[in-house]
Amino acid sequence: MLIFLPLCLFFGLMLPADFMAIRFNFPQQKTDQNFPLNMVEDSVDDMYFGCSQKMTEKVKAVYFVEEMKSKAFADAWNKALECAKKKPMVEDRALTKDHMQAICVYTANDIYSTFNGAVRTQGGDYSAFKFHSLHYLLTSAIQILNSNNHCHTTYRRTSVKFTGQENQTIRFGSFASSSFYEGLTDFGNETCFKIKTCSGAFLKNYSTFDDEAEVLIPPYETFRITKNITGPRKYGELKDCKVVYELESAGSASRLNCKAVYP
Repeated sequence: MLIFLPLCLFFGLMLPADFMAIRFNFPQQKTDQNFPLNMVEDSVDDMYFGCSQKMTEKVKAVYFVEEMKSKAFADAWNKALECAKKKPMVEDRALTKDHMQAICVYTANDIYSTFNGAVRTQGGDYSAFKFHSLHYLLTSAIQILNSNNHCHTTYRRTSVKFTGQENQTIRFGSFASSSFYEGLTDFGNETCFKIKTCSGAFLKNYSTFDDEAEVLIPPYETFRITKNITGPRKYGELKDCKVVYELESAGSASRLNCKAVYP
């Protein structure tokens, strides 16, 4: 069942579960291929709304045990142990060591491409998804770090050609990294985004790279394209971008809500 939550309802009901090394979901080399912006229907978009405690129990008893049998995952998880020893800030006291270790695994990049590729594509065959623990812990961490659903204005640069239309509703469909910084030109100028995210969370110093200014957007957040700007322009530090899409948070959409708990 597809669950849509408009912003007002999402803000009222979503509760938490108890410079840059920005990562992107597409290859960053130059390419002539166009990637359409859309709802990424095959996304693993579980937001664990109404089942977070049950999922916590299932992760500990089932998913994590099984996933640690993968050498790649086990190596990445164990490598992140030192990074996860940071003490949570007072306002983030609901963050557990596992939450912080998941953030460290994600931001260390060792399994990032494999993980986010699976998040984007395996929603149609959820039984084949091999990252339930990391997906849940990242989702839960985002919800804790932005428990008040504070909206952030962030930026995202790519070397990939994206196409989309004004007033179109889209999702990134995976865990999408963005930054408070506009001028990260190393990440490209083919397509850039100015994003108002209200579900994304500032990772603060919990990242592997503690000088980051990264805001991580969950797969289920939806956006409306409010502007599609092309041609010469003066647009702050995005003025070198060939295309700039302005995105406004439009709530959330989850086809797989709680399916990892109740298949």
